[in-house]
Amino acid sequence: MTDDPEPTENISGGASGGGVAAAFDPAEADTRAEEVVDRLGEMYWTKTYGGRDAFECLVRTILSQNTSDVASQPAHDALMDRYAPDGEDNGDDDLDPDLAVALAEAEQSHLAETISSAGLYNQKSARIVEIAERVVEEYGSAAGFDEFVREGDPEEVRDTLLAMNGVGPKTADCVLLFAGGQPGVFPVDTHVHRIARRLGVAPADADHEGVREALEEAVPGEKCGFGHTAMIQFGREYCTARKPACLDGPDACPLVDICDRVGVSIESGEVCDPAEAIE
Repeated sequence: MTDDPEPTENISGGASGGGVAAAFDPAEADTRAEEVVDRLGEMYWTKTYGGRDAFECLVRTILSQNTSDVASQPAHDALMDRYAPDGEDNGDDDLDPDLAVALAEAEQSHLAETISSAGLYNQKSARIVEIAERVVEEYGSAAGFDEFVREGDPEEVRDTLLAMNGVGPKTADCVLLFAGGQPGVFPVDTHVHRIARRLGVAPADADHEGVREALEEAVPGEKCGFGHTAMIQFGREYCTARKPACLDGPDACPLVDICDRVGVSIESGEVCDPAEAIE
């Protein structure tokens, strides 16, 4: 019996982050992209979005860059144990109780050692210290930064995050979504980038920003958060990069009837990037 049972209905957004519940009804979808998300809504559960500490979420997302969750999660746990005020291994009375202040004052070599399982640890530790220093200088604390992310204008928050060294569009959008609970934010990772173009709901030659713009325009704001996480899950289970499920037959993929299969040849079994299919 889990301590965090699945909800009785799919939710995108959530009261904890200021979002709203979304109803998933493919028959009522106004766009094909919305129909895709609604169909995924019939397949997958999701928790509410929003409510995470914004600074910790930012640090966690930086740790996850260019590595898997299997590698980045232990790094995050080790960082929190060493630098968070209630961390298990935090026996340093000199550490500030605020995580942003503690990391701003951290010795980079010690932080790099702590997060070494995440890969690129020298680069990531430097970025984390630099960002922590900026957060402390401009917002006073992690709590002040959290308030800015939750209550600030989403475009201003996004621009502020993008101006930080090492923060790209996906990282900024993940903070807006998972910490701020902002509606209309559809982060694009490699899975979403591939699947949206393969399905034909985004231009085949679109970059990550182009896919984000296409999806945020076509999917209602309250469904974007779920669409992001659901597409990732769908990409891992069905629409993989090298061998999408449709190659195993029409019944192998639950979205086969609304997919353009751009870059996928059922006849030959060949798979290429959607952008290459239109060249």
